[in-house]
Amino acid sequence: MNSQNKNTKKWFTLAVLILGGGTVFKLSSLKDAFYVPMMKYFHLTHTQIGLTLSVYAFIQACGYIISMYIVDRFSKKKLMPISLIGVGVTGFYLATFPSFNEILIIWALFAIFTEIAFWPVLIKAVRLLGDSDEQGRMFGFLEAGRGVVDTIVAFTALGIFQWLGAGGAGLRGAIIFFSVTMIVISIILYFLLEDDVIVTVDEKGQKVNKNKAALEGALKAIKMPEIWVVAFTIFSVYSVYIGLTYFIPFLQDIYGIPVALVGVYGVINQYCLKMLGGPIGGFLADKKFKSPSKYLRVAFVASIIGMFIFILLPHQHLNVYLGITFTLAYGAIIFTQRAVFFATIDEVGIPKEISGAAVSVACLIGYAPSMFAFTLYGSMLDQSPGIVGYRHVFLTMIAFSVLGLIISSYLVKIVNKKKALQQNLEGNLTKD
Repeated sequence: MNSQNKNTKKWFTLAVLILGGGTVFKLSSLKDAFYVPMMKYFHLTHTQIGLTLSVYAFIQACGYIISMYIVDRFSKKKLMPISLIGVGVTGFYLATFPSFNEILIIWALFAIFTEIAFWPVLIKAVRLLGDSDEQGRMFGFLEAGRGVVDTIVAFTALGIFQWLGAGGAGLRGAIIFFSVTMIVISIILYFLLEDDVIVTVDEKGQKVNKNKAALEGALKAIKMPEIWVVAFTIFSVYSVYIGLTYFIPFLQDIYGIPVALVGVYGVINQYCLKMLGGPIGGFLADKKFKSPSKYLRVAFVASIIGMFIFILLPHQHLNVYLGITFTLAYGAIIFTQRAVFFATIDEVGIPKEISGAAVSVACLIGYAPSMFAFTLYGSMLDQSPGIVGYRHVFLTMIAFSVLGLIISSYLVKIVNKKKALQQNLEGNLTKD
């Protein structure tokens, strides 16, 4: 295959992966566009929504331990469609507006399908598509492409919600639309994705025990300290990212914007910003800073300064559009970080043959804030209603950004050390 055909195939595969990645989380992230309707028609408090998302995160964390094994064991052609079908079918049950306890079970099922069998597979597939000098752009385009798909699907769901009266029937219609969309996409993925090449013999020509190989790869990833530093960098970004959700009720409670506009803002805040943050983050990481870890460090500084300024603003006396603009600008910074934080896996030199296990470790730690941050932030708002509760949330986001700045600075040191060793090795080989 010549280089042009190979390049075309690479970008086509990425486009297909984006199609799945932009739809699989629509139901598990229902709060992004329908936070207020969820509270009203599911009869939930802030804390209960937080608990629901914490259950999701607990299953997610346990699942990543399992995914260390299955991601390098089974093909994406099978795992990704099965995941989408599972989420879609579960969504039909959610459309019956079940009880709170049943909702907890539903979100646990969402976690199994999306986080164990889909997301690590997607990240592994994208990493293996690109060379080391284009990891930032590959993940940036993934995030941007997901943003495009996210926005189209979410705005369509919002349109259905409004068309059916912006009430319980509208929410039910939106959920059913998400479910049907996922099942359709699962069929598309099955026919367009290629099977992964699963190694069946070693370098000596002897048959490989695939179960043993997958387990050994998982253990090797766990023992690498570099992947843990990457994981805790992701942890810090994700802790701040979760806080973006609370800009949605903040704008309604403090600025008084209507429910319909809150839904539109939620889509822009969670999905449209991916289209902006993805390519910008990828470009800055690859071209400007020539290092995803260095860019993450600078972005943490920007997020700390930006949130301090935001907290000091007299929100009760500001124009609503100023509040919307500032929160979206802050969100854009976080999305540039999200776009490239997985690119650091390649930067620290994780072997490609254990990519799946390495991604699972990074996800296990990196997404751990989902187990407590939603509940933490939600309880702050329930215990201190009004601007005081939101200030507590925003100060906590600053604290996580400071943690991220410290960890990403250490990550930069690791990367610089590896680059120096590589340059010395290359220099010695040239002399020889």
